Amino acid sequence: MSADVAIVIVTYNSAGEIAACLRSVRDQRARVTQQVIVVDNNSTDETTAIVREQFPEVVLIEPRKNLGFAAGCNLAASKADAAYILLLNPDTEVLDHGIDVIVDFARQHPHYGLYGGRAFRPDGSLERSSCWGAPTLWSFTTFALGLSAIARHNALLDPESLGSWPRDTVRTVGVITGCFLLASKTDWDRLGGFDERYFMYGEDADLTRRAWDLGMKPVICPDAKFMHEVGKSSATRLAKSMLLYKGKACYVRTHWKGLHQSLGLAMLSFGVWLRAMGERIRGFDTESADQSPWSGLWRRRREWRAGYPHQRPAGP
Repeated sequence: MSADVAIVIVTYNSAGEIAACLRSVRDQRARVTQQVIVVDNNSTDETTAIVREQFPEVVLIEPRKNLGFAAGCNLAASKADAAYILLLNPDTEVLDHGIDVIVDFARQHPHYGLYGGRAFRPDGSLERSSCWGAPTLWSFTTFALGLSAIARHNALLDPESLGSWPRDTVRTVGVITGCFLLASKTDWDRLGGFDERYFMYGEDADLTRRAWDLGMKPVICPDAKFMHEVGKSSATRLAKSMLLYKGKACYVRTHWKGLHQSLGLAMLSFGVWLRAMGERIRGFDTESADQSPWSGLWRRRREWRAGYPHQRPAGP
């Protein structure tokens, strides 16, 4: 018998978080039936042993290599037998029956297509990264000029932050992040899942953009609550930044054309250069990837500006 929702979790060296995540999924369930699928991207710690020994009901898939986030989610979704698919990060914990809440909301409002929730940090404060404004040439310009850093959470000068909105109302958004993202299995298949060119970062912006293009209205359901401890997936700040900016460049090359695309890439590059110069002025060691990621990004700009290969692989 099909479940109401398939919960998809992609792990990589997640031994410190996965038990709490899976326990919250199980303990916070109310009425909605669940299928839980974990794809492990070749962890070298105890992640898979924890899943096998403590959560035998979970479907564990081990491809024996690191597929990346997008391809890992697609693989799990291809095995799902449920009406809905919920993407969930291993460093999250479900709060206040959040999965039941978002599934119920999607059933009542099917026209939105993609659904996100409201995230909190472990200390109970708001975590804004559950959603963002869509990337635009204006948002790239404010980044390039340093305005988004000077005026953080300003709706005009930091537009991708969505201003001071505390994610406490139902609202359509430009990007729902993959840490907590729900779609019906029908709509997921209609979108073709994630674009697997994106190894990690950027795939959710691309998916949400394609959802808008198909007439969906991606939305935040504020009563679907979860805790998210951000930033535990990359070894160094530079490694994370390289993936992030490669994803941004890929998004621009995919969805923007002509002069719009050229200006977008130029704004990204100028913003990185400006911050790298700031690091030099402040006397950071420009050879240290952790201390000066902007300098590292500037040195490797040709690599990330190329994005990913243009051809989008077919989904599973």
